[in-house]
Amino acid sequence: QVQLVESGGGLVQPGGSLRLSCAASGSRFSTFDLGWYRQAPGQRELVATITSGGSTNYADSVKGRFTISRDNAKNTVYLQMNSVNPEDTAVYYCKGQNIWSGLDYWGKGTLVTVSS
Repeated sequence: QVQLVESGGGLVQPGGSLRLSCAASGSRFSTFDLGWYRQAPGQRELVATITSGGSTNYADSVKGRFTISRDNAKNTVYLQMNSVNPEDTAVYYCKGQNIWSGLDYWGKGTLVTVSS
């Protein structure tokens, strides 16, 4: 069983920066594709993904502002958020997918609020 725990959320002013972290328990973290998703009132949407091989993908709304990265030695995936705006306000969730089994694991989320 894999557990994912997000941290780093909070209140940030428009134009500011924030870094989210997601720490995973268990082994074989390097065999997981990882992603950040967010949910404001409404549907959960993809923010960014990073494969086990390190390839990244971003939603158009965050390209050039957010960066996803992973540290397999620390079993952690990060989301660096720069130039945030109020539309980035949401609960941010971390997801891990085992590339062999296809099983998905989700964290419980961390709230990011962008407001002056």
